[in-house]
Formats: sequence, structure tokens, C-alpha cells
Amino acid sequence: MNSMQPHSSTACCRNLLAMPETLRLAARLLAWFDDHGRHDLPWQRPRTAYRVWVAEIMLQQTQVATVVPYFKRFLKQFGSLRALAQADIDEVLAVWSGLGYYSRARNLHRAARICVAKHAGRLPRDFGALLALPGIGRSTAGAILAQAHGLPFPILDGNARRVLIRCYGLYGDPGSTDLQKQLWKLATDQLPERRLADYTQAIMDLGATVCTRGRPSCRSCPLRRDCVARREQLTDLLPQRKSARKLPTRETIMLILRDLDGRILLQRRPPSGVWAQMWSLPEAADETQAQRHVISNSGAAAKRIEFRRLPEFRHTFSHYHLRVTPLEVSVSGRRQINDDTDRRWFRPEEAIALGIPTPVRKLILSLAEER
Repeated sequence: MNSMQPHSSTACCRNLLAMPETLRLAARLLAWFDDHGRHDLPWQRPRTAYRVWVAEIMLQQTQVATVVPYFKRFLKQFGSLRALAQADIDEVLAVWSGLGYYSRARNLHRAARICVAKHAGRLPRDFGALLALPGIGRSTAGAILAQAHGLPFPILDGNARRVLIRCYGLYGDPGSTDLQKQLWKLATDQLPERRLADYTQAIMDLGATVCTRGRPSCRSCPLRRDCVARREQLTDLLPQRKSARKLPTRETIMLILRDLDGRILLQRRPPSGVWAQMWSLPEAADETQAQRHVISNSGAAAKRIEFRRLPEFRHTFSHYHLRVTPLEVSVSGRRQINDDTDRRWFRPEEAIALGIPTPVRKLILSLAEER
């Protein structure tokens, strides 16, 4: 780690007027992109608004290597915006399952239906109308308009933000209002007159492959001559990071109930919150609540219920850890629990094909292997 420390908050954010007037950033980036950029990503051929949109949503907080197979499966299943709008949310979540951050999939589905209802089944080319769709922010809207239509709109994803912060030596919390304003102005000022799609891809590629968060390859960077962070040996300090926050831990019990045919009972989760609308195992806060849950759904006496506690595991979300204790439930003399809209029996192979949370899928697979 570089020993230099950032200046005070009042002096550390450099005035744009004190920065180099121009770094000829776009020209250098495009020249670098022609030789070293990524030209074979599946959403680039063809580069339609729908394909760019799906890719941009998938790429939020997820690396390209992870996204590519999911993108191919998604487009095979939902080859057009109308196909996505006509699909059931369960189908969408099933194809998305494993990619995480499931609100992205729900927003894609909602936005597709809005586009069918209000925009003739297409993504609008108007920036404000794009911004009004669920799950589309300023950077995603800019990426769609620049990459699909060649329009002069900037992006500011994590990769582009890191390139600009280092290039101009900007201190401060990247999420702060003041620094965001500076970054959006820089991103807009640097837009070239032509090749907007390539430029947008170029700055993302540079951040992803050269100006990386750790161990950037400064010698390979086309902007190295004018990069403030490189010149002042600040690449380890910029962008500034918030202090790591200790995540709280929550606990839950997941109930594994099987019928006489070996099917597993799943419940649909509420429409909001973690894993919203997804099928998952019934949950309880403790064994007493678990017994009440089984009794109310099976009509069995409490003395006929037996639990087998399976090894607990932990799943981490962005804002907390979830410690899960699986309980396999054995109920003698029970009535069959009937299917309804939000509670159904599934064979294990059916269950893992649904849009179910990753830890639940892993648990069901491990149970199948046991048997």
C-alpha cells in the first residue's frame, strides 16, 4: 500500500480547472480498443437495444466471464423483448437462477411489459423514457443509447468511474454527490463525435482488463502519460474505499418436507424482500415455530413430528450473512398437504429447474445425492 495519504476533504477534491485541459482520452482509448479491446462479446453481434439492455443489467455487480453463459441462455429462451414480456415470472427467474441479485430479473420482466404496453414493444430511444423504466439508471440508459444507437450519452459504471478517478487523481467517496457530479461532467466532456459504441465499450474494457481495482497494468495503459494516479503513485489509494463494514448475521431454519412420492414442499416467497417471488423451502425462526408450521399444514399431532438437523451453512448477501439450519421433517400419519398457488410439491429435479435461490438449490442437490 502506498504510504501517501489523501488531503483533507476540503482540499482533496481537485478543481476541474486545475486538471489537464484534455487528455485526448477518447482518441487514445479507441486506438487501444482496436488492438486490445473485446470485440466478440455475445451482445455485440448484433448490438441491438434489447441485447445491450439485457447484458448491461446482468453485468451490474457481475463479471463478464460469469455473465456470458447466462446471457446466451437468456436470449435462447427470450429472444426478443416481446418474448420476455409474455413469459411468466417463474420462467424468467428459472433462467436467471444462480446469477444473483434477483431484483434485476424482476425489473427486466416488469420493464419489458411496460415497453409492450407503452412503447410498441420496443425500448424507447428517449433518455427520460428509458430512465423511467424499472432497473434502468443513468449509466445503463447511456449504455443502451450509445451502444445500440450511437448517440452521445456517457456511461459511468464501476470500470469507467475507476479509469476517470485515477486518470484525473480525484479523491473522495465515489458515491458522494460532489464527486459524482465531477465524474459525470468528465464522462460527458470526453465523448467523441464518432464511434460512440466503441468508445463506451473501450472505457469499460480498459477498466476491466488494465485499470483493474488491484494490481493495475499501468505500463499497458494508453492513458499512462497523463494519468495523475500513476504519476503521483496513488493507484493503490484511488478510488478511495470506505472502511469495511462488519456484516450482521441473521438466522433461519429451512424445513425439508417430503411426501410419500419423495417430492419436496416449496413455498413462493413474498413479492418483496430477499428472494422475492422465488420458490424456496418453508422457513421458521426456531423448532417450536417449525412444529407449529408443520402441524398447521399437515394436521399431525406434535408428538408425531421428528426433526433431523442437517449441517448448517452460511450464505452472504451484500448487507448481511444468513446462517441456515436445514431441518428434515418426518411426520407420521399426516394428511397430504394440498398444492395451491404459493405452495406446491416438486420432484427434486423439478425443483432445481425452477427459479430457486442458489443455497436452496445446493441443499436440494445434496439431499438428492444422499438418497
